[in-house]
Amino acid sequence: MARSKKDETKAKNGNGANLGFEQTLWAAADKMRGHMDAAEYKHVALGLIFLKYISDAFQELYDDLAQLQETEYTDPEDRDEYLGMNVFWVPKEARWSHIQANAKQTTIGKLIDEAMLAIEKENPRLKGVLPIQYARPDLDKQRLGELIDLISKIGLGDSASRAKDILGRVYEYFLGQFAEKEGKGGGEFYTPQSVVKLLVEMIEPYRGRIYDPCCGSGGMFVQSEKFVEAHGGRKGDIAIYGQESNPTTRRLCLMNLAIRGIDGNIGDRQADSFTNDLHKDLKADYILANPPFNISDWWHNSLADDVRWEYGTPPKGNANYGWVQHIIHHLAPNGIAGFVLANGSMSSNQSGEGEIRKAIIEADLVDCMIALPGQLFYTTQIPACLWFVTRNKKGIMGTKGFTNLRDRRGETLFIDARKLGYLVDRTHRELTDEEIARITGTYHAWRGELEAGIYADVPGFCKSAKLQDIELYRYVLAPGRYVGAEEVEDDDEPFEEKMQRLTQKLEEQFKESARLEKIIRESLQVLDYDN
Repeated sequence: MARSKKDETKAKNGNGANLGFEQTLWAAADKMRGHMDAAEYKHVALGLIFLKYISDAFQELYDDLAQLQETEYTDPEDRDEYLGMNVFWVPKEARWSHIQANAKQTTIGKLIDEAMLAIEKENPRLKGVLPIQYARPDLDKQRLGELIDLISKIGLGDSASRAKDILGRVYEYFLGQFAEKEGKGGGEFYTPQSVVKLLVEMIEPYRGRIYDPCCGSGGMFVQSEKFVEAHGGRKGDIAIYGQESNPTTRRLCLMNLAIRGIDGNIGDRQADSFTNDLHKDLKADYILANPPFNISDWWHNSLADDVRWEYGTPPKGNANYGWVQHIIHHLAPNGIAGFVLANGSMSSNQSGEGEIRKAIIEADLVDCMIALPGQLFYTTQIPACLWFVTRNKKGIMGTKGFTNLRDRRGETLFIDARKLGYLVDRTHRELTDEEIARITGTYHAWRGELEAGIYADVPGFCKSAKLQDIELYRYVLAPGRYVGAEEVEDDDEPFEEKMQRLTQKLEEQFKESARLEKIIRESLQVLDYDN
């Protein structure tokens, strides 16, 4: 289908944000990046955006309190007034007006570091979270001042901006841009928004405990909260648990949650989920994850007899089935998990992976498999798939807000989405909202949700398979094996006529090929390059 001008504009924006000015902001900010790596610049830019946001929110309440000072005896410098309204208290030296007034000073880096420290001191929740690196000599202070001027022009934390989630959308756009700029391996903090949205819409986390064992910048949590609010729920309907091993990425996550007013238990430090599981006793109702693909140096001898390897010890040279079993271990009895893995996880038989997959399939844990289109990820060109596993396929899932589902024991749904998506640019693809709705609608109908319609297999797209079918394919979970070929609409042209027409066309193309070859050879001869 042809794409409209509007669609094309949205496509060029990419990364899900579509406010209209974020591209301009990014382009201007990116020019100031100079010789600094995107990985470093990310913390400089996002730290300032965070500072502007909390200062805007503070200033708006400050102005309201100042107006009421004479009549209601409010004190705009009373810290408790802000705590009561769930607004971060910003000390004088950290307020944006102070930062902006000194943007052109050579000491601006030192002033920002002092501002960050002052905010952390006054707000224990942010302790150790904010970037304190602006005074370092290699950070160009003139460009830093220009970046401050640029950010000063955008309202981020006032009530009107908060209502539109402007900061969240700018932050999300910037995270996506940084992931792209950092390239392979650098964007591990970011999962493309359309993939996160698909995962969340599939598992429908209305209420309960949600867990991400490699939470990056917290995108899964943010999208889950959006899902809850879009369906009439409230912040707090889901309890968030996460863990991240990279300290700077963990700080990004904490800032990302803080600016959206989301509380979460991300552990008290960065830690490896395999060797230092910070939520050992957690049984989550929903698990979402995008673990790094095919990690080869993950093993530690302390993992040899780990309780998580219920279906077999994962190979020491690849963590994929370590992640799969870590996730299954943390699933509650009625829980469901959706996670991203490399395509190889669906068919690999190396180092015992095939036996582990067989055991998981025979335990009837695999609910749905989706093959994704290529080029969705900024960090890798490796083809990826989505796994959905659950401990309960019996039907009704309980009374905690879960959706009633049909009995689908012994069945697995396969969806081949490789032909979906559109190119945002030369190298990156995204799924549209309509495509996400098609995939999730298929899954929800298949598992028997009310108002989701009646499920039917669609050749080339989806197939409900029995365990016996999977056994016939030697426990390979690639959807392409099951969904078959797409039906081609009959054009009513008789076979003999079609063959005659196609043969004639092929003959014409052979002649044209010979003519072009002759021209090329003559040209090469003129240039004295013929053989």
